[in-house]
Amino acid sequence: YTDGVLMEYHSRRVLASHKSLTTKRDFSIGIEQVIDGIHIPDPAAVKMVSISTTLATNAIAEGKGKRVVLLLVGYDPDLVTSFKMQGRFATPHYHYFAGGHDLYGREKESLDLPAILAKVNQIKEQEDAIAVSSYFSPLNPEHENRVYHAVSSICNLPIVLGHQLSTKLGSIERATTAALNASLLAILQDFIIAVRRAMERREIDAPLMVVRGDGTLMSDEFAARTPVETIHSGPAASAIGGRFLSHLDDALVVDIGGTTTDIALIQSGQVTVTEEGASVGDYKTAVKAANLLSIPLGGDSHISLGRDKELSIGPERVVPLAYLAGEPPQVHNRLKTVSRRTWAQATPEWLEYWFLLREPDESLLKTAHQNSLVSFLRDGPQPVPEILKHLDLLHISQVDAQELLRQEIIGKSGLTPTDLLHVEGHYTPWDIEAASLALNAFCRFQFMEPAELHQRVWSQMTEAMVYAIVAFLSGKVLPSPGLPDDKDIGRWFFYNSLHPTHPQLETCFRLRQPIIGIGAPASIFLRDVADVLHTDLILPEHHQ
Repeated sequence: YTDGVLMEYHSRRVLASHKSLTTKRDFSIGIEQVIDGIHIPDPAAVKMVSISTTLATNAIAEGKGKRVVLLLVGYDPDLVTSFKMQGRFATPHYHYFAGGHDLYGREKESLDLPAILAKVNQIKEQEDAIAVSSYFSPLNPEHENRVYHAVSSICNLPIVLGHQLSTKLGSIERATTAALNASLLAILQDFIIAVRRAMERREIDAPLMVVRGDGTLMSDEFAARTPVETIHSGPAASAIGGRFLSHLDDALVVDIGGTTTDIALIQSGQVTVTEEGASVGDYKTAVKAANLLSIPLGGDSHISLGRDKELSIGPERVVPLAYLAGEPPQVHNRLKTVSRRTWAQATPEWLEYWFLLREPDESLLKTAHQNSLVSFLRDGPQPVPEILKHLDLLHISQVDAQELLRQEIIGKSGLTPTDLLHVEGHYTPWDIEAASLALNAFCRFQFMEPAELHQRVWSQMTEAMVYAIVAFLSGKVLPSPGLPDDKDIGRWFFYNSLHPTHPQLETCFRLRQPIIGIGAPASIFLRDVADVLHTDLILPEHHQ
């Protein structure tokens, strides 16, 4: 969702608020609906518009940033490989070139511009942006600047330079930051333009500010150039908002949304900030941000079966089936048919639908399979088995659709915790029957009752959140989630605390501070988390 709030600054009263579904195909639609829903009585009275966004964090967590090529100048390939750091560059497309400087800012090796220009000419049609990181560029940015001027003369792609984003000397983190910034440019620029246009249409003449990852504000122009600064923007704003709404100076803020759950610590009335650089998933950056942890778990996390038929929740976010079935009747009717099938026929693949979000640019459709898939989806959402049958393929991995999914031309829908909330009656804006039909089909395949699946999903989500909180606060590497290992006392302690089974020994974690719940599903998902951690759950007014 996109949430909007009208607040009277001096009295600190919330005058109005409204939620609207985020429309990624065109951000302006959702933003316009939010502003209309707030009913601003006097646009001229608005003195500031402030936005925080999870777009950057979500794009990284879901792997849906734009395509980036990273040019590494003066980096040692053998050193990077020997320490297995190549996976931390945030893009699989990186290339090494001669150049760079030393610790004193002196040129280490001559810059190989011809090789760089040759490589850019070769790959510029396949990429959306270029990132450049030169060794010790914060001490001497000469090579990065020369690359910028040379490359910008032969192509129109946006170019991001590492030294402009970070003055820190960590070469890997700086390269990662540059690559992530490049991958997020178009996403955040589109969002800011949409907000600006919505303001202009309503004659709201006020500064537009964007919340940084450390909770401070920056201008919309600066944010559009350095979107990597908005990593953790949404969670940082939630943490500050949690403190503001609850009036608590010491607490753990847990914000649960559709895609991620974000955890932050409030100490002495302040959000703790990390000087080491923000991390999202496996990527560590050189961006100063609130000290928090984002995990890919939310209301719209995909409930599916892993290779060993074990229950899996996330990390992929999908559209809930209750929502997808609300418009085209074919989805509802198909789910009804699947729910009547035998165990062998009602496989979980029939609960995963693909659908067309927007018409693609013809240049994106490079294969016969891609053309056929898009043409097929123009008739409406289709379940995976029907797609495979239409394309004459055996497995969905054979469908060459990664780029279409990444660019959100094609969307996915499936069973989610949001669907389970519909069945339980906690949250029912869409098709309750469709959610129930999908749940029954999934349970039949698993030979379990719906009540048991509900219990397992909520238990697994609680376990993942407690695991994340304990790891975040302790700073310790915990054993990976999974079945307890009798030989590992750490893993045994963790699971015995969540599921007490030992006849003599009782173990538990006790959180000294209360949990402040933020986000619409906080009241549902966080009660068990607070119980396991033997603390209070605070749900302040407007927490949703």
